Amino acid sequence: MSPLPEAELVRSSLQLYRYLLRCCRRLPPGHVQQHYRHAIRQSFKVHADEDDPERIQQIIKRAIEDADWVMNK
Repeated sequence: MSPLPEAELVRSSLQLYRYLLRCCRRLPPGHVQQHYRHAIRQSFKVHADEDDPERIQQIIKRAIEDADWVMNK
C-alpha cells in the first residue's frame, strides 16, 4: 500500500516531486521533515538531466516504494 492514495496517479517527475513533498508533511515536524525534504530536492537535482522515459518511470517507481518504506518506519 502506498503512503498516500494518489501514488498510482504519479506519471511525471513534477507529480512525483509534489507527491513526495506531501508525504513529508505527514512525518514528524522538525529535523525529520527537513532531512527528507532536503533529500528529495537533492535527488531531483541529481536526476534533472534524465531523459530516458523508461529510466524516469523506474525512478518514479523506486521513489514511491522508498516513500512507502519511510512512512511505515
